[in-house]
Amino acid sequence: MINFHQVHKAYRVNGQDIPALQPSDLHIARGEVFGIIGHSGAGKSTLLRLINRLEEPSGGRIEIDAEDVTALDASGLRRFRQQVGMIFQHFNLLSSKTVADNVALPLKLAGELPRSAINARVTELLARVGLQDHAHKYPAQLSGGQKQRVGIARALATEPKILLCDEATSALDPQTTASVLQLLTEINRELNLTIVLITHEMDVIRRVCDRVAVMDAGVIVESGPVAEVFLHPQHATTKRFVQEAEQVNENEQHDDFAHVPGRILRLTFQGEATYAPLLGTIARETGVDYSILAGRIDRIKNTPYGQLTLALTGGDIDAALARFNAADVHLEVLR
Repeated sequence: MINFHQVHKAYRVNGQDIPALQPSDLHIARGEVFGIIGHSGAGKSTLLRLINRLEEPSGGRIEIDAEDVTALDASGLRRFRQQVGMIFQHFNLLSSKTVADNVALPLKLAGELPRSAINARVTELLARVGLQDHAHKYPAQLSGGQKQRVGIARALATEPKILLCDEATSALDPQTTASVLQLLTEINRELNLTIVLITHEMDVIRRVCDRVAVMDAGVIVESGPVAEVFLHPQHATTKRFVQEAEQVNENEQHDDFAHVPGRILRLTFQGEATYAPLLGTIARETGVDYSILAGRIDRIKNTPYGQLTLALTGGDIDAALARFNAADVHLEVLR
């Protein structure tokens, strides 16, 4: 659906070109939720805004649905942008207009539908986001979560193929964030809408995304399925995001394990293997004793996963490692 071919972007500042995005290839499939994560200044907002050419690329080619959007003229760009909805971090609602008028605005600007059709579309969209009883209120009368739902309804007004989310939940509290992410998940599933979201929170990626790209200093340093990137991070930046999300300091953890006897390993389970009684079975078969040093069980989107850090002592440890390797589990020997 979205293809970047060696796309790059630099800003001209005081006579110098300051790179924001290094030459990058990126491929986003139709109907998936694709996350882009990075710290402030990593280039993720620039990358997102290149998709609908709110930012002009310095070079490279951007194809959307097999169309080269970098070659579009002003008329073609207006037509293309009607196929791309955008949700903003700080809502960007017009305070002087009602909720219904904010949602109707893109349809009025397009000028293609009669008033009755616009009203029907607005009613449908407000029902979808759960705000049908707030149509005649003004933004100042709404909570942050309600404002963002208005922003989502407005972004869906022109029936876009792509929905861009620019830090859509970073201004919200955790409970409201969860409800907005659930709404985005439902929209993706029901409308088969391609969603691209940027965030600096790994938990947002874990909850809703199918695949993720990690950015650092204008470079995509790691990308892949969320489960693979989240559970087996390769780049230092990705590892920091995972540790922040899990509130783990790996150096401190290794120091804590320094005085723990035995072989230390980390097991990663996914899917049904998360709930299998593997530890007890292998302990009985091989005679090893185990201590659980750290662990977590959670979900990545709809997939359960678990990670356990163990110390093994006694019995036949090599046989136990062989059994773990043979099972549906990822094994890392830490010491």
